[in-house]
Amino acid sequence: MLPSVNQMVYIQSYKHDGSLHRTWSKGFVLEASSEKIVAVTNKTWVIEADGRRWFTREPAICFFYPDRWYNVITMIRKTGIYYYCNLASPSLYDQEAIKNIDYDLDVKIYPDGRVDILDEDEYAEHARKMNYGPEICEIVEHSLQKLLAVIDRKEEPFNESCIEAYYQKYQSMTRGNG
Repeated sequence: MLPSVNQMVYIQSYKHDGSLHRTWSKGFVLEASSEKIVAVTNKTWVIEADGRRWFTREPAICFFYPDRWYNVITMIRKTGIYYYCNLASPSLYDQEAIKNIDYDLDVKIYPDGRVDILDEDEYAEHARKMNYGPEICEIVEHSLQKLLAVIDRKEEPFNESCIEAYYQKYQSMTRGNG
């Protein structure tokens, strides 16, 4: 099941124990296929598990994959394109929202190409507390290596021309829609 192009969808991220981690109030669907769902969040409310709420300031093109243990959020800022990758279960759409389980590890890529792996302590703590188990840990850690290789090769979506094309598509699809 896939959302429709031009549709607004909720995005929900959970933790391994089933608790809600983070929600985005709306994502504008640019593309939906068996390979990926691409949605843009722009001026969107984000609600954290602890109740904190914040409003996104810049457009972000989000890539959700049904067969990869990560998703990618590209933030388009005046200083360049930043990528934030969440190691997470494959994403699914169930007519309520795009959903996945967040497994703590994150990768941030800066406009200058620098790559940081984030939240390794949180991953180790949650793996123990929430009992991820050896199979999940192996999948997450293997997926991190695969993700780093994709980033290194600058494969989609980790190149500017890809993001620029999606951003142009977003602008043309939403022109005149407020």
